[in-house]
Amino acid sequence: MPELVFFSGTMDCGKSTLALQIEHNRSARGLQGMIYTRDDRAGRGKLSSRLGLVTEAVEAGDDLDFYAHVVGILTAGGRADYVIVDEAQFLAPSQIDQLARVVDDLGLDVFAFGITTDFRSKLFPGSQRLVELADRIEVLQVEALCWCGARATHNARTVGGEMVVEGAQVVVGDVNQPGAEVGYEVLCRRHHRRRMTAAAARAATLSPDVLPVDPAAAPAPVPHQAQTPRTAP
Repeated sequence: MPELVFFSGTMDCGKSTLALQIEHNRSARGLQGMIYTRDDRAGRGKLSSRLGLVTEAVEAGDDLDFYAHVVGILTAGGRADYVIVDEAQFLAPSQIDQLARVVDDLGLDVFAFGITTDFRSKLFPGSQRLVELADRIEVLQVEALCWCGARATHNARTVGGEMVVEGAQVVVGDVNQPGAEVGYEVLCRRHHRRRMTAAAARAATLSPDVLPVDPAAAPAPVPHQAQTPRTAP
């Protein structure tokens, strides 16, 4: 049975690489797919990975109707055996509904790849709808790592080198771009909560393993109370 599959994970965990691998494996068996992406790091109409792999894709803008687009390809005599959609978190919920219709009405597998939550740890609307509709959700097993070595579970946005938790949900940027005004970094939950990026950790005077304590909020010490010696009956 055809499926709508959502492959999710943090940034830098290999989502685009897996999308390209699925495309390679299926095309090597003589199948032909439709590939869509949005705001890829390599530019419009490209699906690329940080390993340097890249292929042509259809840019999925706000006005793209996936179902109508695939039907148009098929009606014109084209071929589509499956659909791959990268950066699916940027899609509108209605576009996720269209992908589900491609599965149900056209009988095609749809493989969607995307980040689940944004830099504020809030669900992207597209990812939320995928969680609601997907036949299967796969969390990628290639673990991105926080600067501390723990498993990275959260995406952080930096502006001018400092982590921010306010602003527009979508601002295109990339990880591993030194000097970029807007950048992104993957962190474990603990360091995301503390807003401690790798740069902040290097600048900190305390060990990152020391829990921050607000002296004003610390409980007052309990005064020592002398105990009355107990006598045997």
